[in-house]
Parts: sequence; C-alpha cells; structure tokens
Amino acid sequence: MATAAIFSSMRRRRSPSVEAFLAPVDLSEVALVQTLAAISSELVSCFSDKVFFFQRRNSRCLIRKIEVLVVLLEYLKDSESGSMSKLPSTAILCFKELYLLLYRSKILLDYCAQSSKFWLLLQNPSISSHFHDLNQEISTLLDVFPLNDLELSDDVKEQVELLQKQARNPKLYVDESDEGLRVKLFSFLDDFGNGRIPNHGDLRLFFVERLWIRDSISFRREIEFLEEQIVNHEGDIEPTACVLNGFVAIVRYCRFLLFGFEEDEVLFLSQDQKKPRKRLIAREIADTFLTVPKDFCCPISLELMRDPVIVSTGQTYDRSSITRWIKEGHCTCPKTGQMLDHTRLVPNRALRNLIVQWCTAHGVPYDPPETRDASAESFATACPIKAAVEANRATATLLIKQLADGSQGAQTIASREIRLLTKTGKENRAFIAGAGAIPHLRKLLSSSSPIAQENSVTAMLNLSIHDKNKRLIIDEDGCLTSIVEVLKLGLTTEARENAAATLFSLSAVHDFKKRIADQEGAIEALAGLLRVGTSRGKKDAVMALFNLSTHTDNCARMIKARAVAELVGALQNEGVAEEAAGALALIVRQPIGAEAVGKEEMAVARLITMMRCGTPRGKENAVAALFELCRSGGAAATERVLKTPALAGLLQTLLFTGTKRARRKAASLARVFHRCENTSLHPGGFRNGNSTTNISTFGGDVSVPMSLSVL
Repeated sequence: MATAAIFSSMRRRRSPSVEAFLAPVDLSEVALVQTLAAISSELVSCFSDKVFFFQRRNSRCLIRKIEVLVVLLEYLKDSESGSMSKLPSTAILCFKELYLLLYRSKILLDYCAQSSKFWLLLQNPSISSHFHDLNQEISTLLDVFPLNDLELSDDVKEQVELLQKQARNPKLYVDESDEGLRVKLFSFLDDFGNGRIPNHGDLRLFFVERLWIRDSISFRREIEFLEEQIVNHEGDIEPTACVLNGFVAIVRYCRFLLFGFEEDEVLFLSQDQKKPRKRLIAREIADTFLTVPKDFCCPISLELMRDPVIVSTGQTYDRSSITRWIKEGHCTCPKTGQMLDHTRLVPNRALRNLIVQWCTAHGVPYDPPETRDASAESFATACPIKAAVEANRATATLLIKQLADGSQGAQTIASREIRLLTKTGKENRAFIAGAGAIPHLRKLLSSSSPIAQENSVTAMLNLSIHDKNKRLIIDEDGCLTSIVEVLKLGLTTEARENAAATLFSLSAVHDFKKRIADQEGAIEALAGLLRVGTSRGKKDAVMALFNLSTHTDNCARMIKARAVAELVGALQNEGVAEEAAGALALIVRQPIGAEAVGKEEMAVARLITMMRCGTPRGKENAVAALFELCRSGGAAATERVLKTPALAGLLQTLLFTGTKRARRKAASLARVFHRCENTSLHPGGFRNGNSTTNISTFGGDVSVPMSLSVL
C-alpha cells in the first residue's frame, strides 16, 4: 500500500484532530516551542515503555530521535537567556515542520501499538517504508536546522549534532523475522487455495508460538479487525479485499481448530450482543429487499431478478417465474394482458448487468442462476478465492459437529459463527446446508438461550437466500413450525423479526405460500409484528404478507387473522405503506377480500391519501387497490370509492404525471368513474376545468390490462 494510503488508514481508524495535519500559524515563538516540548514529551512517555510486537526496531529508533528533540526543546523552553524571543526565522520554519512530523509520528506509533498483529504483519513492508519516509524527513529537517544560531549548552548541542550525523542517509529497514512470518502466512493461503489444509502442528507453531495469539477471544478480535479494514477501505486496500477474505477464513478456521469452543467466550458473546453492530454482520437477508429498484424486481414474484428474460411483448420477467406462468397454461403477458406470439425467452443481459452492478455497489448478495452460460461468470459480484472457500468449508465441518454434540455454550458459539459464514456467498450457504446444519439449527430455535435462538434463526434466514436451501428448510420436519414459534414467542425482538424475514424469504417460492399461511398463528403473528414491530420488523412482516397474498387460497385465512385490518392500518406508516397497498390490491381481487377491505372504515380514505402524497410506487398500488375494489366489491364498494370528493382530481393528475403503470391503472378507474356519470353516482363528473376529459384520448398506452400488476 502506498504511503498516502497507509496514513489514510490510520486517520480513519484513530480519527486524530485536525491539528495533526495543519502547521500552527498563530503561535508565538515561546508558545510554539512550549507546544512542541509538550507533544514530544507526551510521545516519549506514552511509547518508550510500550511493547511493539512488530516494527520494534523502527519504533525504537523513532522514539530515540524524539527523545533527543525533547532535550533540545526543554532546554529552549526553560532558557533564561532570552534566546526564545529572538529565534531565527529558519528555526521557526523548522519548528513548524517538526510540529507536523511529531503528530505524524504519534499516529504511526499509535497505529503500530493498537492494530491487530495479523494486519501489521500483512502491512509490514508498507509500514516499514513509512518509518523510512519519516526518518528521511527528520534528517532533512535537522540538516537545515540553524543549530549554531541558537544559544545552547555544550551537552545539548553535542546531542543534537550526534543525532544529525546518525540521521543522515537513513536506510530502509524491514525486519527479516517479521518478513519471514509474512511469507509463511501467504504460504498457508496457497495451501488452502490448492486444497491442502496445513497440519495442526504447523498452524499452532505459527499462530500460538510465533504470533502469540493464545486464546479464542484474541482470534476473534483479529478477525473483526481484518473485517473492519475490508469494510472501511471500500476496495482501496492492499492486499485486496479478495485476499483478505481468504485470510479471514483461515484465521477463523484456526481459531476453532486450535482452541475449540471455549466456554468463557459465551459471556463475551452476551456482552458483545448488546453492542451496536458495525456491519461485521453486514446486511442480513431482510435488509437486502428494502431498497431494490422496482425495475430490478420480477413483476410476478416481486423478487430481485436473478435471470431476467424478455417475452414476445417486450416485457421482462425472472426466468423461473415466467416459466411457471406459462406451464400453468397462461398464454398472455402478465403485465400487459396481451397474447404471447410465442413462448421463447430471450436473456436480458443488459438488465442483468445493471442488477449485478447495483448489488455490488450496495453489498447485496447476488446468486446467479444455477444454469448459466460461461459468459455469465463475468457477472459474479464477489471474488472469494478458493482458499477462502476451502477454509470456510473446513470451519463449517467443525461448527456443525459442535451443533450436533457440543455443550450448550459450544452450540451457542457455533450458531453465531454459522450466522457469520452464511451472511454472504452462495458457496457458503450451499455447503453449510448440504453438510447437515439445518436440522441442528432447527433444534436451537427452541433454545432457552436468547443468543443461541437469535443466531440460529438468523443463520436459517441467511441459508434461505439460496434457492435450493428453501426446499431443505421447508421439508425439514418441524422446521417451519419452529420458525413460526420464534416469530410468535421469540426471546428477543431481533429473533422474532428475523423469523418474519425468514418467512418472507421462503414465501418467495409459490409452492410454499399456502404451507406457510396454513401454519397455526403465522399470519396472526405477522399481522401483530406489522402493528408493534420496529421499522425493520414491520417491513419484513408486510413483505411476507404481501408474498402470501399473491396466493389466491390465502385470502380467507388473512381476513380471519385480521391481517387485512393491520394492512389498512399500515397505510399510515410511510416505511411500509406502498407494500401494504400492494398487498391490499391483491386481496381485493377476490370478492371476499373486497368485502373485508370495504368494511374497514378508513381503507378508502387512506388509499386516497396515498394517491395524493405517496411514493410513485405507492400511488400505483393505491390506485390499483381502488380499481380492484370497484371491480370486485360490487355496487356498494364502487359507490363508496367514487363518492370520494378528491378522487377526480387525483385521477386526472395521475393520468398526466404518474408513471406508466400508474397512468394505466388510473385510466382503468377513470373509465369506471366515467361509466357511473350516467347513473349520477357522482354529479360533478370527471372534468378538466370546464370540459369533460375524454379518457379514450390516452389510447393504447392506458388500456386496461387483463391482469393488473400491483408493483
């Protein structure tokens, strides 16, 4: 890493004050010398007795130079000869430069004292170069320093002159022992990358005897430091994040191989669980659905498209969803209602490329489709080297063994680590589930330990991202029931909300929607979470209900569970309103759903409010819900909608300013409105100023589709 990048890393980690990088401009000679004396004395007192595991010689050499400068500065500060008031201009310039050098020295020494051993070892050549740069600058400063123009005692002058001689032509020093350890570290990476797991003795000698990492918690802190560097540097890092991920996987494996599952770490976990997370657990699966651009979602499944394809009408769907639609006997385009000229599906590679770029930029896991051509490899969003995969596979074997027959404390630790391993990477999720983790995690869902329960349900959530794992989770005897029990009676808020997110993930598969809805108390618990959960919990709950509402057989169940009432209430919550409106638009397609929504006193008023001031997608869903309510709810529902005073103006606004989907849905409702004018259902008509708007002028762009989308 370049010198500038090293300092950037140090500033990000330690956040020094701005004076570290700005020379003083308003200090008198006396104040400047006093400030320098204080800074240099503080440096010596802080670091002279500090144990530096790496960069020992470079650190000691720098501290010795500062010690001599302390002698000079203290002498000038305490001088009674008046020399302080008549410092030559060259000396003042040198002292201002020294001010910067001392602060840079402080940052560098602090960095070496506080950073993880593993990180310092990886950065050994770069940090050595930075010490060399500082020594060169100190040497240059001493060469131009007007020593003979100052009134100094002989012993002080002699010490400074000796330092000048020693500092000339400083040589770059890289500790051979430290560099040997760094080379050995990379050899372990090569071994794992080639499928060779180093033997237990070699790993113990390196980590325990040479690096002096002697307990499980120390290993954990090393891992967290490396992960923090990967996150904070945002790709500007050397070694690359790809290589660092390999080392993180190796260190994690060695942690459990060498120290097992220490019981005293359970206390550490319980304390750590209460701390705000810094993204070490990144985004869990529920969060990945919160900000997905609507154009990247399949209009059928409402999920992020993994394999977008184009049908004959020019519309794009996810391959799995449109294939199922066609196999069910449909011969129309779900969005437009047009007849399909043929059933050939053309890959939309341009859109898939955009989706991958968005996923990469936002840290959202993207699993390419299982069957893809070779060119699709270029769309991979992560580049885990084989070493990381092999090390994680070896770690997973150790963890699952502890889940199966370890103590309660060991199971708690193992569940947390599986949660971490499954947070990213298709490979991790696939081989962890394939190795048999799901049955053991299912048992932990009933644990009396809040930490174990929370980590096991979150691990289950992360595993469910992988499509093949959804089937394994659903088919595991009692697993779905246990997830619902956590949703209803989980020991922590996060456990309950992650259970809801797991149901959301599983409900993306059409065949599972009915099975989830039939679980006793599942819909009731989701509806309850929609009412009292955190903002994230409400989002997970409403999206799960949205998915379940796409299955026509679930409508009656949702009405009975009072989910409809909670969805109407959620229309007032800005964070979940558009999803709630979308779910209602699906429910009211059925007469019993339309009847249930019609009985909710505030339903129409809140949908009208969303048409006025909701998001573009919210407006689409609101007008769709109102149209479907008119179409399925009979004359009473239609009259209730069309008598709303603000409706005419809102429809007209959407027809001119709404999105394409909103215009199409608004036109459909406007036609209903227009037909009812002749029955005097709404005497004012649908007017634009003094003239009645002719809905037909909008032509085919706003034709009523046979199957309305609620996106």
